[in-house]
Amino acid sequence: MKTTYIAERLFDGEQFHHNVPLSVVDGHIVAWNTLAGGREVRLNGTLVPGFIDVQVNGGGGVLFNDSPTLAGIAAIVAAHARFGTTAMLPTLITDRLEVMERAADAVAEALVKGMPGVLGIHFEGPHLSVPKKGVHPQQHIRRIGERELALLCREDLGQRLVTLAPENVAPEVIRALVDSGARVCLGHSNADYDTVQVALAAGASGFTHLFNAMSPLTSREPGMVGAALESREAWCGLIVDGHHVHPAAARIAIAAKPKGKIMLVTDAMPPVGQEQASSFELFGSRVLRQGDRLNAMTGELAGCVLDMAGAVQNTVAMLGVAQAEAIRMATRYPAEFLGLADSIGTLKPGMRADMVLLDDAGKCLGTWMAGEQVFGL
Repeated sequence: MKTTYIAERLFDGEQFHHNVPLSVVDGHIVAWNTLAGGREVRLNGTLVPGFIDVQVNGGGGVLFNDSPTLAGIAAIVAAHARFGTTAMLPTLITDRLEVMERAADAVAEALVKGMPGVLGIHFEGPHLSVPKKGVHPQQHIRRIGERELALLCREDLGQRLVTLAPENVAPEVIRALVDSGARVCLGHSNADYDTVQVALAAGASGFTHLFNAMSPLTSREPGMVGAALESREAWCGLIVDGHHVHPAAARIAIAAKPKGKIMLVTDAMPPVGQEQASSFELFGSRVLRQGDRLNAMTGELAGCVLDMAGAVQNTVAMLGVAQAEAIRMATRYPAEFLGLADSIGTLKPGMRADMVLLDDAGKCLGTWMAGEQVFGL
C-alpha cells in the first residue's frame, strides 16, 4: 500500500522544503515532490532522515554486555527509536570471549530475522590500552588470538566495526580485519603519532569518540588526537553531551576535519529511555547518574545518557552548527562511513523509508523504520 506523507517541513539530506509530498511503498521511498496517490498523512513538524548511531552500549535499562541476546537488542533498539534512531550498531565493550560470541550470534539472528534498526555490531575492545581503558574492565583487556580474529571476521554480522588500540594490534592484523570487510576504528589508545600512521596505512578508517581515551595533541607529540584531526580520509565519532568534549574542542575538530568526516555518536548506556533511572551495574561496579552525566565510583565518565535527537540539538545549541549540518552528522555521514549511503541517510526515491519527525525544538515526535511507524502518535 502506498502512503504519501506531507510534512510542514522536510529535510531531504541536502536542503529544507515545505509541504513536499513523499510517498512510501514496501518500506522504500518511491516518489518525491509529487502527489502520487495512496493514503495521505499530514505531519506537523520537520521530517528528516532517521538517525544512525554506530556506538550504542545500551538503552531501556539494558546493557548489551549483560543481555547479548535477541531480546536485549530489541529492547535497546526500542529505547532509542523514541529519540529518532532508526539504525544502529549494538556495541559490546571489552568482555570475555564467550560474551563476544553470544553477542555475535544474537546480532546474526537479528539480521536473519530482519529486525528493524540493526545494521551489525561494534566490538569496542577488548584489544585496547590499559592506560586509556576508561571504564573497560582491565581483567578482560588482552592481545588478539586466533579465535577472536575469526569471530571479528565473521561474514554473517552485517556491518562490523572494531575499535582497537594500534600499539597492541599488529598492522597485519588490522589489514586482515579490513580485508575481511570489517571497519577498524582506533581508540582507547595511548599510541604515538607514528604508530597511528602505520595503523591508518594498514586500513584503519576511523577514530572512536574523538578526544576521549586517546593520546592527546601536544606541541611535540601530536598523539592520536593530532593524527585524527590531520587525516583527510578518516572519520571521527564525536560525543556532544557537554561532558565528554568541551564545546571549543568540538568546534576545533569540526573546523579541522573535511566536511562529512565528523559523525555524532551517543556512547549510550542503559538509562537512555528511562527517565527515573539513577544508576546501574557495570562489571560489578556501580555507575552513578547525576542529571545527564554518568560516572563510575572511581570518577571516570562511564558512557552517556545521550540520545541522537539530543546530540543533534546539542550540536546546534552548544557548537553553533547549522541544523542541516547537525542532522547530516547524525544521518548522511555515518551512512557514508558504513558504506550504506545508497540505502539510508537521506530522504530520496530509492532510499529506505527511515524517517524522524521533529518539533521546533528538535525533539522526536515520531519515528519510522522501513516505512513502519515505531514511535509516536
